[in-house]
Amino acid sequence: MRLLGSAAFVLAALSFAGVPGPALAAPYDFVPAPQTDLNRIYRIDRVTGEVSSCQYGLQEGTIGVTLCFSAGEGAGAQIPGEYGLVASRHEREGGVFRVNYRTGEMSICYVFDERVVCTPQTSPSPAAAMIAPPAATPSVRSGTGASPQRP
Repeated sequence: MRLLGSAAFVLAALSFAGVPGPALAAPYDFVPAPQTDLNRIYRIDRVTGEVSSCQYGLQEGTIGVTLCFSAGEGAGAQIPGEYGLVASRHEREGGVFRVNYRTGEMSICYVFDERVVCTPQTSPSPAAAMIAPPAATPSVRSGTGASPQRP
């Protein structure tokens, strides 16, 4: 009982000192790969953006093993920020998006050669979007359900 009282005292002291509750939360988020036949889950460090992944694997003579993939090219620690993972709704996609909620930058992370790799963090430039002319809409024959036709 004394241990519970000590924990409550520490939490109360931190709260009184102005340390918000979420700062006491775990520093990781977890997201499953959207691919429906893949049992892979990704983990991200919310502050550094480092991404790793684990999945279930079969091993003869056992109930199975947890196979984990550490951070490879581009998946290591980034500049400190507020990172998260977002899975697409594409049922055949084995990777996830790493997002920086502070800057709006994104990258794609996936397992390659037994390591998690990520594309470089990027975001569309608002200035480039305003300057670029709108893309021409290809013509489609009405009512055929056909793909856009090339002239």
